[in-house]
Amino acid sequence: MTRLLHLDRTLDELDGPAWPPPPSPTTALVAKVDALRRVRLGDLTPADLRTLIGQDVGLPYVLPLAVRALVEDPMLDAYFYPGDLLLAVLARPEGAWALFPDLREEVAALVANLSEQDRAELRACAPKGWTGQTGQTG
Repeated sequence: MTRLLHLDRTLDELDGPAWPPPPSPTTALVAKVDALRRVRLGDLTPADLRTLIGQDVGLPYVLPLAVRALVEDPMLDAYFYPGDLLLAVLARPEGAWALFPDLREEVAALVANLSEQDRAELRACAPKGWTGQTGQTG
C-alpha cells in the first residue's frame, strides 16, 4: 500500500488544522479522539484505529492503516470483540470510500473470503440489517 507514506506524522499535522483542546468538562471519548490526533500514525493501535474510524476522524489516513491490519487478520479483536475493526470499517458511509475504490474492493474480498463461522460472529455483533457490504451504515 503505497499510500502509507506518513507514518511518522500525526492527524493534526496531516488532517489540519490542528484541533483546539476540547472544552472542559468533556467526555472520555472526546478526550481520547483529541489525544489520538496527536499520535504518530505508525504508533496507532488497532483499538485506536477503531476509535478514530468509528468517529469518522481522519479517514483518508486511518482507513488504509485499518485495511492493512485487516489483511493480516480480518477478525482482529481491536478492542471489544473479534471483528470489531472490520465492522467499524464496513460501517463507514459510502462517501468515505470515494478516495479508495481499491481498498473498498479489498475489504469486500476479505468479507467474501470469511468462513461461515466468522460471518456468524460478525452478524451476532453487527447492527440489525447488516449485510457485510462497505458503505453500509446498518
